[in-house]
Amino acid sequence: MPEGPEIRRVADQLSRAVVNRVAERVTFGQAHLQHREEELSGRRVLSVQPRGKALLTRFEGHLFLYTHNQLYGRWYTCAPERPPRTNRTLRVSIETKSRWALLYSASDIDVLHEDELEEHPFLARLGPDLLDAQTTPARIRKRLLDPRFHGRNLGSLLLDQGFVAGIGNYLRSEILFFSGLTPELRPRDLEEEQRAELARTMRAVIRRSYRTGGVTELAEEARRAKAAGERRRHWRHAVFNRGGHPCRRCGAKVKKLQVASRQLYLCPGCQAG
Repeated sequence: MPEGPEIRRVADQLSRAVVNRVAERVTFGQAHLQHREEELSGRRVLSVQPRGKALLTRFEGHLFLYTHNQLYGRWYTCAPERPPRTNRTLRVSIETKSRWALLYSASDIDVLHEDELEEHPFLARLGPDLLDAQTTPARIRKRLLDPRFHGRNLGSLLLDQGFVAGIGNYLRSEILFFSGLTPELRPRDLEEEQRAELARTMRAVIRRSYRTGGVTELAEEARRAKAAGERRRHWRHAVFNRGGHPCRRCGAKVKKLQVASRQLYLCPGCQAG
């Protein structure tokens, strides 16, 4: 499933295509939403913003299109009358005079008034988005000490979108590696400086992934690994997807574990806990 950085890049793509343009026509592939087509058609698109792993496309009149790609959804942008060649099922089309934005395969879609946003079952439980400017390290540290979260192990906590939104499986492994922490540790087990470093790392790793198109490894290490002939699926990360390969820092073999029913990778040398 796409994680926070991938969803924000999709939001950027859609923004370039439709924001500040009038949606001449909006259509839905799901029958229960088709009565909303006329309501949105003819309105200007004001913004496209990620909320964790969901997107909110704002229209004039305090209306929002909520979409969650889940595992299979995918947005395309294209010139008018030139949709992509795909066997996917079209779920949403936002058609302006100059560009179209088309969502295929997703099923979690809704049209909401601004007053309904905080009552939506997915949006209501989201924590702060790690890619938002307002989500500072100080705010993250405060959540780490919140009684709802400070007693939970980091391996499961980092995947909880109610703690912070945007972290998925590859980011979890990379955040723990760059923090030097193991997944069974809890926020309350850490020294204050460790919590501060974890908060800084969470923000730094997700922002690096957003800037680089999914590369979480440090730039110089990634360049060396690429020059040495490593495949992209290996050189783009420090530990994720590198089970059995040597750590680039200490040489220990990266381990692959199952934590919270998901694959997690760690270096037993660098992550001493």
